[in-house]
Amino acid sequence: MYEVTIYTDGACSGNPGAGGWSAILLCKGQSKQISGGETNTTNNQMELKAALYALRALKRPSKVTIYSDSAYLVNAFKQGWIANWMKSGWKTSSKKPVQNKEIWLALLQAIKPHDVTFIKVKGHANNQYNNECDRLAKEAITQIEKR
Repeated sequence: MYEVTIYTDGACSGNPGAGGWSAILLCKGQSKQISGGETNTTNNQMELKAALYALRALKRPSKVTIYSDSAYLVNAFKQGWIANWMKSGWKTSSKKPVQNKEIWLALLQAIKPHDVTFIKVKGHANNQYNNECDRLAKEAITQIEKR
């Protein structure tokens, strides 16, 4: 089983507004950068899509460590929010519908073939890959806004 390290980030210009996502995939001394954006989205949606598209880019089942500065993404897995949402019919603890349910479901599907661990990193700190993901996500916003 391959061991893959993934760094992800999402950004938004306005919330909602134009948004960008990016990921850097590292495996066996190789790296791959992917990014994209959308015109009308939120920061949280871009954070989730960065992880989703990174996982979809993997060609075979892998042991994956995803580093993200998004507490929303990381805590959903590490603190069991997703399990609770599924048990409660995709309702929050305050009985409201879970936001971004479709993206969460797609992310759960993308995780299935892999052994995935999520790790929270401090955003805009001294992490080279997180900083590069931030730059790529913001660059994706610029491309969207030029359209």
